Amino acid sequence: MYQIVLCTCPTQEVAKEIAHNVVNKKLAACVNIIPQMTSVYLWQGEVHQDNEQQLIIKTLTNKVDELTQAIERLHPYDVPEIIAVNIDAGNHAYLNWITESLK
Repeated sequence: MYQIVLCTCPTQEVAKEIAHNVVNKKLAACVNIIPQMTSVYLWQGEVHQDNEQQLIIKTLTNKVDELTQAIERLHPYDVPEIIAVNIDAGNHAYLNWITESLK
C-alpha cells in the first residue's frame, strides 16, 4: 500500500523541481532531497562517476505509475532511476498521514 520511490537527479534545481511538482500534484506526500552524493555507474559500456542528488519519495502504491510518468516528463536523463520499494511496516500515524496527504 505504501512505497518509497528512489530517484537520482543531476542537480539540486532538478531535484527541487521534481519534488515540488509531485507533492503539488498529490503524487507524493513527502520528498527528501539528499544533496551531493557520488554515483558510479555503467552507461553505454563505460564507467561514469557523477555528483547527484537522491530523492526519497513517500507515496501510495496506486500513485506509482502516475508518479513515474511525472518524473519522466521532468527529468533530463534518458533513463532516470525510478525504483519503488514496498514499505512493509512503520509508524502508523506517519503512514496514515501519507494516506491523508494524497487524498
